[in-house]
Amino acid sequence: MTTSSGRWRIGAALVVLAAAALAVPGGMTVVARTATAEITTVNRVAAASVEDDGVDCPVRDPGPLTATSRLPDPFRKLDGTRISTRSDWRCRRAEIKELAERYVYGDKPARPASVTGTVSTTAITVNVTHNGRSASFSASVQLPSGSGPFPAVVVLGGFGTDTATIRAAGAAVISYDPLAVGREGTPRSAKQGAFYSIYGSSSSTGLLAAWAWGASRIIDVVEQSGGGILRADAMGVTGCSRYGKGAFAVGAFDQRIALTMPIESGSAGVPIFRGIPGDSGAQPLSSAYGEQPWLGDAFGSFTGNPAMLPVDTHEMVAMVAPRGLFIMENPHIDWLAARSGSVAALAGAEVYRALGAGDAITYWSDIQDGTHCATRPEWRTPLQQHIQKFLLRTGTTPGTMRISSRKAGNLAEWRDWQTPTLSDSPTTPPPSTPPPTSPPPTTPPPTTPPPTSPPPTTPPPTTPPPTSPPADGGCAASVSINQWTGGFVATVRVTAGASPVNGWTVTLTLPPGAAVTNTWNAGAGGSTGTVRFTNVGYNGAIAAGQSTEFGFQGTGTGAGMTPSCAAR
Repeated sequence: MTTSSGRWRIGAALVVLAAAALAVPGGMTVVARTATAEITTVNRVAAASVEDDGVDCPVRDPGPLTATSRLPDPFRKLDGTRISTRSDWRCRRAEIKELAERYVYGDKPARPASVTGTVSTTAITVNVTHNGRSASFSASVQLPSGSGPFPAVVVLGGFGTDTATIRAAGAAVISYDPLAVGREGTPRSAKQGAFYSIYGSSSSTGLLAAWAWGASRIIDVVEQSGGGILRADAMGVTGCSRYGKGAFAVGAFDQRIALTMPIESGSAGVPIFRGIPGDSGAQPLSSAYGEQPWLGDAFGSFTGNPAMLPVDTHEMVAMVAPRGLFIMENPHIDWLAARSGSVAALAGAEVYRALGAGDAITYWSDIQDGTHCATRPEWRTPLQQHIQKFLLRTGTTPGTMRISSRKAGNLAEWRDWQTPTLSDSPTTPPPSTPPPTSPPPTTPPPTTPPPTSPPPTTPPPTTPPPTSPPADGGCAASVSINQWTGGFVATVRVTAGASPVNGWTVTLTLPPGAAVTNTWNAGAGGSTGTVRFTNVGYNGAIAAGQSTEFGFQGTGTGAGMTPSCAAR
C-alpha cells in the first residue's frame, strides 16, 4: 500500500536494501538505521545521530478513517495494540510520522542523493542535487564568545527570537531564511523555492515540511564539516509565529535536533487541531490552510472536520520525545489558540513521562506582555537553562508547566486513553512484515493497563464519581490530575445535589511538599497543606444535578488528594 508520497512501508528489509544501494559519486551514502538505533533512556538529553532512526520500521496503512472528537491515543499502534516497552516507541513514532506527513504536512523526503556545502565562522552554504535537479541556499552564522566548536540554534526567519540570550548562553546562531527553500505568496499548484526546484512546483508538500527539509540539509552540511566550528550533535531550533510553526516541524521530523523551541506558533503549529474550532477567537483551520500553503495539500480535506484526522499535534509533540522541548505561547492573543496549545503540551507530556523523560519538556504561557513575538523576560532564564541542559549538557534544571489561567486547557476533556507504564526491555529488531492485527494471548486488552503495572497517575478523561453522593442542597467534588516530573495540573469538578447550589467551597489537603502556584475559575485560600477553594462570581450558582469545574497548577505531586465540598 502507498501514501500519496509512495512511502507506506511494508517491510524493513526492502527499505534497508534500497537505502544501502543509494550512493552517488560526490554525494553521501544513505544507510538505513538498524533496529539498534539510539532510543530513549531515563533522563537522556542527547539527540539521535540520524535524521530518522525509525526508517526501517514497517508501517501499515491505517485503513478507513473514522471521526473521533477525542485526541488519538499516542500509545496505540495502527494494528490496534498498545506499546508496552520504551523500545516500542521507536516504531510507534515512525507510524505517527507517516500519518503526519500523509494527512497534515505532506511528504518530507529523506536526504537527497548529494548534499554538499561549506561552514565558516560567518556562513553556511548548502548545495543539493537529486534526480538530475539542483538547488542551493545559504544561512548566516553568528558565534558566541569563547572558543569552539559551538552548539548552535537554527533560527527561522530572524523574527521574535532572543538571539542575544542564545549567544550569551554559549550557542551559535544560524540565521536560516526558510523562504529561500519554500516561498510564501505562491499558489499550491506553483510553489517556489529550493525544495520545489528539486521536487516540483506542484508537490503536495506544504511549506512547513519544506522548511524542515531545508533545516535538515543545513545539519547535513554541519555534519560533513568535521566539527571544527559547529557541533552537529548539539543543534537546536527556534522561531516565532509562522516560523514557530516551522521550528516545531523541524524538531518533530529531524531527530538530530537536541532542543526544539517553538514560539507563539498558533494554528498549524502546536495547538491541537481538534481544539481550535472551539478555542474562542483562534485562527480557524481553514484560514491557516488558506493564508499560505504552510500545510500539505491533503489537510484541506480536514479543515471543517478535524475529528476525522487520525493524528493530532499532541503526537507531533510526542515525536520530539525524549529530546528537549521548550514551548513558548502567548495567552493574550486569542488568534494564537493558546488553550489548544496547552492541551497539546499536556497530552504530549504524557509520552515524555511514559518514556522516563518527563523533565525534558517545558510549556510556558504564563507571561505578562501580550505583544506578539516580543522578547520576554519570563523566558530569558529558562532559555539559558535549556541551552545549558540540552546543547552544552552542563545543566540539570527540570522541565516545568507554567500554564496561564487565561488559556488553560483541560486534558481530561480530550482523551479517552490512559498513560501506560512502559517497561525497560531491550530493543528488538522490528518484524519484516506488519505485526498481527490482534494482540498475542499474553497481551492485556489495549484499553486496560497491564495488570502487573501500577495504575497511571493521570485518570481517564471521564471525571471520577464524587467521593460521596451530594446531599440534598449540598455538593460533591472530584479531582483529576495531570502529573509530570516536579508538578501537576488538577481539574476539580463541583457537582450540585438534588437542590441548586448558590455558592460552594472545596477543601482538600495537598501532599507533603506540594504547593499551589496558579488557580483559575476559583479563589484559593492558602497554597500548602489544607487549601480552600471558593467559587468566583460567575460559577457559584449550579443547577440541581449539574456541575462546574475549576483548576489549579502545583509543584510536587498531586496524587492522593481527596476533595470535599460544602454549599454556602
